[in-house]
Amino acid sequence: MTVPAVRALAATWARDLDTLAQEMYEFLVERIPHADEPEIAGLTLASCASNIEAILSMIRHAIPASATEAPVAALEHARKMAVHGYGIDATLRFYRLGHAYFWAQWSGQLVTAIPDRDELVTALHETSTFVFHYIDVVSARVGVEYLAERDRRQRRAAVVRDDVVRALLAGEPVDQQRAERALGHRLDGPQRAVLWWTDDGDPTTLERAATALARSVGARPLLVPDGPDALGGWFFGDVAWPATWPRDPDGDAPDVRVALGRTHDGVDGFRRTRDEAERARRVARLGGRRAATVTAYDDVVLADLLSRDLDAARAFVRGELGPLADRDPATERTRATLEAVIGPGGGVTVAARELDVHRNTVLQRVRRAEELRGRPVTDRARELHAALLLARMLGPAVLDA
Repeated sequence: MTVPAVRALAATWARDLDTLAQEMYEFLVERIPHADEPEIAGLTLASCASNIEAILSMIRHAIPASATEAPVAALEHARKMAVHGYGIDATLRFYRLGHAYFWAQWSGQLVTAIPDRDELVTALHETSTFVFHYIDVVSARVGVEYLAERDRRQRRAAVVRDDVVRALLAGEPVDQQRAERALGHRLDGPQRAVLWWTDDGDPTTLERAATALARSVGARPLLVPDGPDALGGWFFGDVAWPATWPRDPDGDAPDVRVALGRTHDGVDGFRRTRDEAERARRVARLGGRRAATVTAYDDVVLADLLSRDLDAARAFVRGELGPLADRDPATERTRATLEAVIGPGGGVTVAARELDVHRNTVLQRVRRAEELRGRPVTDRARELHAALLLARMLGPAVLDA
């Protein structure tokens, strides 16, 4: 600092450091609602004192702004803000307002202490540049420390959360109250599991899809990554599921597929619904379900049960259908028609209406199916229907190439 009065004022202020820090603290408390909360009040005052002391000391001894270091109290204040869940903007607001307070007091006293206009202009310019640089450096380092602490806590919380979920899914004994605290998720009521997965390996795609669903149903799920290309979640309570599955407004998450378990209660339900969601995903994958489809376990439970032994299921389908198990489009239409005819509530008229074809076309396809199969559709009708269901649900996993 080139103006002696500046260093003299800094020395005068340093002798009254405690009062200056207390006044700044009170200024902050008036403008930041949580500044005087017990968990951070002491560190807020300590940070005020240490930052004022550092600024005054550097001005008095002409230490350049490039030598600025964040005080220990300021870094600890940032860590505490992260620990107690305050945002980074709330953390940095202390420095914006503290800077405003310091400069208002300091510039006012400079005007009184330096009568010469040219010296005053120089003093204001030099000290404003210095203080701005100081606050810029300290707030940047405080921000880095805040983010580092938040990341450390999130990683620790994620490890604990993943361990609790693993124990719950493995059926290990857990303290339910502790588990709920660790997960931020209640376990004493209805649970419904959801699995999102994609082939592009981009976790943000999955997160967007999960956010879209949460927004649609008005409920916040417990989310746990399930490997690099999948995301698992649980919704608590009687969630009103949408008739139309929500899409990601930022990109429609086109490559995301979804599997749903059924709703079950309590800790056992937490485990059971996840198992069902995984089974629904298995059926969807076997059937080569396209992206942006939703597979509910309720809709594929028979296919799941009938295909637990996939080799046996494949042999069963081929044994029941014969050449009707071919994968060409004409044979696929014949299978679909036959299933509509022999399924529950089906018939020739029903099949014609559902498939939007003439009744005679339905009869022709049924005759063609009997020719391919080599026996009438009334022969082993239950087994035939099961084989057709597997063919439709699992497709290439059980059909002949």
